[in-house]
Amino acid sequence: MADSVTLRTRKFQRNPLLARKQMVADIIHPDQAGISKASLGEKLASLYKATPEQVSVFGLRTAYGGGKTTAFACIYDSVEARKKFDAKHRLVRAGLATKAERASRQQRKQRKNRMKTLRGTEKVKGKKAKKDS
Repeated sequence: MADSVTLRTRKFQRNPLLARKQMVADIIHPDQAGISKASLGEKLASLYKATPEQVSVFGLRTAYGGGKTTAFACIYDSVEARKKFDAKHRLVRAGLATKAERASRQQRKQRKNRMKTLRGTEKVKGKKAKKDS
């Protein structure tokens, strides 16, 4: 982050049930259009004596006209606590978890409709429905 960037935190709260510190961060950046979550996470980690992997920054909202951004940040007590309590999509974006692979939306719908034609234990076995000819 450049020297012209000012970071202030407000609404600081310690949340022991979720093993984290949570806060609203106000970023003033008059010379830049926006600010990256990664650089913001590094700055918060150095301020609160944590590693960047423990910091989760999200909900960035830039004020109209630029120059000021508001974000929500959580600093977890450990990386394990973040993996346990943070949202899965944020963990995937941070590279701390893998995305679950699944069939496409259309394939899932087609499978659901095929299963409607079966009765009872046939659904478990996966038998094909009889064709009327």
